[in-house]
Amino acid sequence: MEKKFPKDFLWGVAHASHQVEGNSKGNDWWDWEQQGKTKESSGWACDSWNRYPIDNKLAQELGCDAFRISFEWFRIEPKKGKFSKDGIEHYRKNLQDMKKRGLKRVVTLWHWTSPMWFVEDGGWHSEHSVEHFTSYCSKIIEELGDEIDMFITINEPRLPLNRGYLKGDFPPGKRNPKDFLKARKNMIKAHRECYDICKKKQPKIPVGITQFCNVFEYTNPKSFLWSFIKKMQRKYNWYFQDQIKDKQDFVGINYYFGMDISLLPPFAKMKNDEKKLTEMGWGVYPNGLFELLISAWGRYKKPVYIFENGISDEKDTRRAQYIKVHTEAVRDAIAQGANVKGYFYWSLLDNFEWLLGYSRKFGLCEIDKETMDRIPRKSYFEYQKLIAGYKGKSQKKRG
Repeated sequence: MEKKFPKDFLWGVAHASHQVEGNSKGNDWWDWEQQGKTKESSGWACDSWNRYPIDNKLAQELGCDAFRISFEWFRIEPKKGKFSKDGIEHYRKNLQDMKKRGLKRVVTLWHWTSPMWFVEDGGWHSEHSVEHFTSYCSKIIEELGDEIDMFITINEPRLPLNRGYLKGDFPPGKRNPKDFLKARKNMIKAHRECYDICKKKQPKIPVGITQFCNVFEYTNPKSFLWSFIKKMQRKYNWYFQDQIKDKQDFVGINYYFGMDISLLPPFAKMKNDEKKLTEMGWGVYPNGLFELLISAWGRYKKPVYIFENGISDEKDTRRAQYIKVHTEAVRDAIAQGANVKGYFYWSLLDNFEWLLGYSRKFGLCEIDKETMDRIPRKSYFEYQKLIAGYKGKSQKKRG
């Protein structure tokens, strides 16, 4: 396989604390689950709180350069202003284990879950939210900054805001545009202040956010509406990055699908290069990722990372091809001049998929729920071969 990726390109995998750690009593999503708002409770998830060395070893043997994880806020600050030494030391051990295995440590500070005390104090729409979040951020940088290689303050801010404050099916379960605007403003302010904190205490750590991005294409591009659709797409994808463009060192993208837009029913449908949709009801459209990478680089002229890209595929018949065509799209964007610096597959493990519980299977490894053993799927080894091929290395067998 011809090598067309830069030497410092990061190949990685990702997962998030609440979805894999287990027993997350103390955050708002656990409370949401107990209210019956999800298909099932997260429970022990993948027990990654205890089994993180196994997960890190799987990422290492996969040939990854980096592993993206998130910190669970309530484990670090279980009560307002009261930080847990045990929680901090646990994450320190995890980060040190990654480093020992040659993995760069990409840490997300907030991946949708908040401590209950934060919620009870008003949540993201509260005037106190920025102060609380920056205090948490400052503690992390102070205690663990030496162990972090890249720092993502907030994961996909638009989605939990839309679902939590407009649709109401995510915590805090509101349908209040006024509170939505307050929360959005506070998230932006929180990131900007956290960026300054990081740069003051650990200036060498790259800092940014990662955003869920889509590609919208109008079925009749000659229509006068096409320019309007493109304008709305730019606002949809890049609003947050535009607000923090002077406070980010990279552009983070999470990409899963693209959409066709029409004036006629069904108005919007998935773009799909394959015969059927995925188990999430999403299409497979790698060209959308190519377009986003070109757009992100052209708009911001800062390194671009794909921090999430994946498919729910329980039978594991489509995942390897999905990864192949999307990494080819990344390669093509680089060939066109985009400064793309990393690709992270979502996810290393089958995990808790929020409202859908454990019914969706994004993992390169499945989980035996009786033993919590990680069982690598065929696609794990295919991704291993792909990484080795692009690096020009012979892959090592697990064991």
